[in-house]
Parts: sequence; structure tokens; C-alpha cells
Amino acid sequence: MARYTGPRTKKSRRYGVALFGPHKALERRNYPPGVHGDKGRRKQSEYATALGEKQKLRIMYGLLERQFRRYYEIALHRRGVTGEILLQLLETRLDNVVYRLGLANSRRASRQMVNHGHIAVNGRKVSIASYIVKVGDVVEVRGNAVSRQLATRGLAAMSIATVPEWLLIDKDNFKGEVKRVPTREEIAPIVNEQLIIELYSR
Repeated sequence: MARYTGPRTKKSRRYGVALFGPHKALERRNYPPGVHGDKGRRKQSEYATALGEKQKLRIMYGLLERQFRRYYEIALHRRGVTGEILLQLLETRLDNVVYRLGLANSRRASRQMVNHGHIAVNGRKVSIASYIVKVGDVVEVRGNAVSRQLATRGLAAMSIATVPEWLLIDKDNFKGEVKRVPTREEIAPIVNEQLIIELYSR
């Protein structure tokens, strides 16, 4: 499975952003990890800065380099702004949509729900986390007790989170619909995606 399994807080501290969701450790230790993490670092080169942006986005969505580059290649050959299309592809992955709907409290948990067969798209079970949902698709939790129990926990944990406007949630029936493709402003990326495009264009 393509996912980062190491210390999550350490990665978030390294890049200075909450890659896996809010965490109090980032507030207590808002400096890079390591013995000399609080001493500050040398000025980074343009390449190092762009590489860091790519790594942040890749780790946040739980992708390996090969997968991430494939999304870049797809975005590159589509009409429009390549950086924004790349973000839209990542955001409309099934595991991310499940997370955005609040059916799971993290992308890691949502990926597990999908992989274990708890999620259906348009009435059919889909167990591929990288499945790209389309406008009009209905994403729902399957009807068995275990699936509904997992979704209930997720909804309770994410009760204060706001579901994005490009999605429509029906909490009573554990389902949601993709109303439209999200805009860059709605995705609110934690990175400068243009630097990532320039990195791959070298």
C-alpha cells in the first residue's frame, strides 16, 4: 500500500505544516526535528524549496513518487492550468472524498475504509483508493453494520469540520454527492503547486 508509515509528527515538523491534520505537538514544538532543529537552517536553494513543496503534497495525500508523477503526467496533458488540475485530481480521489465528507477522521482512515470494501460509488462497491470520482457520483457507506459503525465514528469525530461546497452530504443515510469539481480556492493547498510543475518540467 502506498502510504507513509513512519512518525507523522516528525514529518509535519520538518515541513512546518500539519500534513496529517491538526496536532498539538506542532504548537508545542514549532521547529524542525533533530538535535539542532531549533537553531534555524541555511537558506534553501530553489530546487530544495520546490522539492519540499512536492514532498508535502505527496505525503499529505499518501502517495509514492511513481503515483504522484503519474498524476502530474495526466494533468500536463489536460486542457487548463496544470497546477490546478493536479490539485483537482488529488482532491477527487475516492479516499480523499470520503475524508472530506467526514465519514473518516483522516485520509489514512478513509483509505482503509475504501480498501476494506466499506464504500460504494453509485451503488457499486469500490475498493480502490485512487479511484477518481466524477461530477454526479454518489459516494456512500455500504449497508452492513461494520461499515455503518465505522462511518458513525468518523462523523462523530469530524462533527465540527465543514464539508466543502463542492460536495453534498446526507449524514442520515451515510452518503454524499459530488456536485462539481473543486476550485483551487476551495482546495486551499498548503503548497505552491506552480513550483512543483516547474520542478517536473526541468
